Amino acid sequence: MTLLSRASCSLLKAKPACRAPFKWARPAAWYCTAAGPLPLERIRNIGISAHIDSGKTTLTERILYYTGRIEEMHEVRGKDGVGAVMDSMELERQRGITIQSAATYTMWKDHNINIIDTPGHVDFTVEVERALRVLDGAVLVLCAVGGVQSQTLTVNRQIHRYSVPCLAFINKLDRMGANPYRVLNQMRSKLHHNAAFIQLPIGLEGDTKGVVDLVEEKAIYYEGNLGTILRYDEIPQEMRVESEERRLELIEHLSNVDEHLGEMFLEEKTPTSNDLHAGIRRACLARSFTPVMMGTALKNKGVQTLLDAVLRYLPNPAEVENKALVQDTAGKESKVLLHSARDRSHPFVGLAFKLEAGKYGQLTYVRVYQGGLRKGENIFNTRTNKRVKVSRLVQLHSNNMEDVNEVFAGDICALFGIDCASGDTFTTQPKYPISMESMYVPDPVISMSIKPKNPKDLDSFSKAVNRFTREDPTYRIQWDTDNKETIASGMGELHLEIYAQRMQREYGCEVVMGKPKVAFRETLVSPVEFNFVHKKQSGGAGQYGHIIGVVEPLPTQENTQLAFSDETMGTSIPKQFIPAIEKGFKEMCNKGMMTGHKIAGVRFRVQDGSSHMVDSNEISFILAAQGAMKQAYEFGAWMVLEPIMSVEITAPEEFQGVVTSHMNKRHGIITGTDANQGWFSLYCEVPLNDMFGYANELRSSTQGKGEFAMEYSCYLPARSEVMEELVSQHESLTQPEVAKKKSRR
Repeated sequence: MTLLSRASCSLLKAKPACRAPFKWARPAAWYCTAAGPLPLERIRNIGISAHIDSGKTTLTERILYYTGRIEEMHEVRGKDGVGAVMDSMELERQRGITIQSAATYTMWKDHNINIIDTPGHVDFTVEVERALRVLDGAVLVLCAVGGVQSQTLTVNRQIHRYSVPCLAFINKLDRMGANPYRVLNQMRSKLHHNAAFIQLPIGLEGDTKGVVDLVEEKAIYYEGNLGTILRYDEIPQEMRVESEERRLELIEHLSNVDEHLGEMFLEEKTPTSNDLHAGIRRACLARSFTPVMMGTALKNKGVQTLLDAVLRYLPNPAEVENKALVQDTAGKESKVLLHSARDRSHPFVGLAFKLEAGKYGQLTYVRVYQGGLRKGENIFNTRTNKRVKVSRLVQLHSNNMEDVNEVFAGDICALFGIDCASGDTFTTQPKYPISMESMYVPDPVISMSIKPKNPKDLDSFSKAVNRFTREDPTYRIQWDTDNKETIASGMGELHLEIYAQRMQREYGCEVVMGKPKVAFRETLVSPVEFNFVHKKQSGGAGQYGHIIGVVEPLPTQENTQLAFSDETMGTSIPKQFIPAIEKGFKEMCNKGMMTGHKIAGVRFRVQDGSSHMVDSNEISFILAAQGAMKQAYEFGAWMVLEPIMSVEITAPEEFQGVVTSHMNKRHGIITGTDANQGWFSLYCEVPLNDMFGYANELRSSTQGKGEFAMEYSCYLPARSEVMEELVSQHESLTQPEVAKKKSRR
């Protein structure tokens, strides 16, 4: 048997069976070595992502403790009055949820690990988007009881969108009903991962003792009060047959995707542990295999081996291809590969992926992709070409900042006093035509009216709105000219509620939220032709624009988009007026004439028309396009689309009938059910308009035991009664306006 203490795992020299005295100072190896900056091979940028309450923040807290980054571990809900380090916001500690992604860094076995802990709620999905955009690897955390849940599917799509290599960690083995084997099957069937265990649990629920390492063929026990002692031993006798079978399964899954191991498998050679480690790393970097580990962060088991796997299997910044868009003198864009060398041989390129208002002004989180940046240097925003001086350069540990003098490619840092937007690219060269691809920002799905309770707080309200909309691109505020009210749009009721509470806490501005409004859309049922002439003569040069074409519906999978196509031949419409026609079309799509909601899922095809030598100009064709859309409204058949949500409900089995009847009343379509040890999961698709107030209904009908999660799925045609109600509401609002205009005339 071998005894390894927590400190010896990280520092390779310390007293056995105990933790080194806590004294965190940034190790010299974090920043540089005798030969220069820390080599790329010893840097990892990882994110921890999962469904709600899978244990992401608890896991991050343990990682920071075992690497010596923090002195004590605290619980997420802050029962001890402190709360987890990564949940620095008061609201996060009060509610026990992560609202903002938090960045930190730590050292493990002479490797610098930058970690971003992300929220689990779909309402804060943009936090996950921007984290995964700038990270090189991810740890996908799954609950041993809940398994693959609704938000897990969303996170998995985001990981796939940015091609981020990941490894899976099945958490909460200590919970009643824990079943990691079921979770593995769900990963294969629901997430379509080529996944296999590289660890097996030694005991489950209250009997969790440790794990079996299938690669090294050893048992690992986490002993001591806080799991600081790792004891390696022989595999228990009763688990040897299962371990051999699962090891063979691991080799088979790897052989299917790795050429070297595939050849060994065909030649019936048994791979060594080094062969397997190398094969897992190659397949993981190629995103063709997902190694599955396990443990229980709350009970301090499995965290150190997870850290070892992060170093062993996830890529360093040099192993990830990062590309940027460069414009040539002709305005054509091409992709170039950025150089990841940690020196100043190439110009600095960094991406601002998150903004946050701090006590010293705007804090801009930046991922460095190329070159280096020193404190005091000037950098240029490639979007605005504005020059700013880097007066302060910091590394972040949750809400604490530590100053540094220089950063290099692969680092994540923060700048102060930089006026920019999320997604901007910075470089040290003026007029350098380069830009990084920004992150995907989903459209809001819910809107509510919002106003300060006290009119005297308007100034504080505008400051809060200005800050929050800059920080969070999914939180949007606009003025509704019809209803004469301010509308807040976001990703869900919780999203809007959190920002309302933050306005009160951080700006002393109590707000009143109105009834939620759903982002309906209007679309065409069938193609309709138009032939519209805009003519205006008032002496001298007038206005003339004539366009002929078709407005047609887009396919169902594209019903949230707008398309414009120029199919004109010759010079019937001069090409310089085509952008004006597109502008007029898109302006009309901002507000439909049937219900007042945006138009989506249509293509505007300009096929012919005419112009006048003197009277034709840009405004003429803008108005001609708007007139053509009005003509299409008059003669076409239109319908309303509504957002449909994928809903997952989990509750005890005795409430299944009640929950199912509630979903039927809310016009939900049940797509599947699942049962596991006295609990059931119901999967359905429900119109968002019918989901308001469901949280209270579910709690009251399941004795507080039921929970649900939902995410946007698609837009589908609304029911006839919903459409009629929206049309009548719009008419009641617009008719008084029409009457006013007539009376003025």
